Amino acid sequence: MKATIWGARGSIPAPGPETMRYGGNTSCVQLTLDDGSVLVLDAGTGIRGLGLALTPSEQPLHILLTHLHLDHIQGLMFFAPMFRPQSQVVIWGPASPEASLEDRIARYISAPLTPLEVRELPCHPSFREAATTEWQIGSGTIRASSVAHRGPTLGYRVEADGSSVCYIPDHEPGLGASLADLDEDWISGLDLARDASLLIHDCQYTDEEYPDHLGWGHSPLSDAVVFGQRAHAEHLLLFHHDPLHSDDFLDEVAARVNGAARLAREGDVIDVAQVGTPVRERA
Repeated sequence: MKATIWGARGSIPAPGPETMRYGGNTSCVQLTLDDGSVLVLDAGTGIRGLGLALTPSEQPLHILLTHLHLDHIQGLMFFAPMFRPQSQVVIWGPASPEASLEDRIARYISAPLTPLEVRELPCHPSFREAATTEWQIGSGTIRASSVAHRGPTLGYRVEADGSSVCYIPDHEPGLGASLADLDEDWISGLDLARDASLLIHDCQYTDEEYPDHLGWGHSPLSDAVVFGQRAHAEHLLLFHHDPLHSDDFLDEVAARVNGAARLAREGDVIDVAQVGTPVRERA
C-alpha cells in the first residue's frame, strides 16, 4: 500500500512562493493498494491534480470524506473522473440527521456556486453514508469512527497488504485538557489509530497558537505528538497545516518535534509497509 499526499493544507488553499515546499492544496491523500484499488481520503483542492494524473480504469474509485467542511470537498467539481461517463465514483461520508450525504454535498455542487448540479455530473456518482463499522474495498478493510471535530466527522483506518493507515486530519482530542493524563476511554479516535503503521493526524496549531483556537476542532503540536505516542503508531505524519504557516515556519515546527514525527509535504509518496523517509516520486 502506498500513500500519496496531494494536499496537506487546512482551512483554505494557500498557494504562493512561501508554501511551495509543503504545498498549498487542501486535504487529499491517495491510497493505492497492491491489488490496484484506489482510495481517496478527502476531496480538497489536491484532488484536482490526482484526477489529472489517474489513468482511466474500470475499477470503482472510492472517495472517503471525513466531513463536509469546504476545504475537504471543494475539489470535487474539479476532479476529472467526475466528468467521464465511464467512471465509477463512490463517495463515502458521515451520516447526519439533518439530510442525506448526497443532499448535503448538493448544496455545494449547485447554483449559484457551480454551473452544474450533482445530478448532471456525467459519471453519476453514488453516495454512501459510512457506518462506524468495517467494510471491504478491494483488498482493504476500512473502518470509520466518529472523532472530535465541529460537525459530523469521521476518521478512517485502512488495513491492507500487511500494513495500516489511520487518517484523522481534523481532530481535537484534548479540548484543552492534558492529553497525556486523560484516561484512554475518553480519548477520541484512539482505538482507531492504535498500532497503525502510518498515522496521518491534524496538527494545525503550535502550542502557543492553540489557546486562541480552543474548541475550533484542531490539535496543537504537543497533542498531536502525544496522541501518536499513546496510539503506539509506528509513524506519525503531521497534516492540515495552517494556511498562515510558511515553509520556513513549518521547518521550525519539524525541528521542534525532533524526530517524533514528520510533516506531510504535498508530493510525498510513502510505502506504508516500509514506513520511513517518504520517497519523492512526483515533481
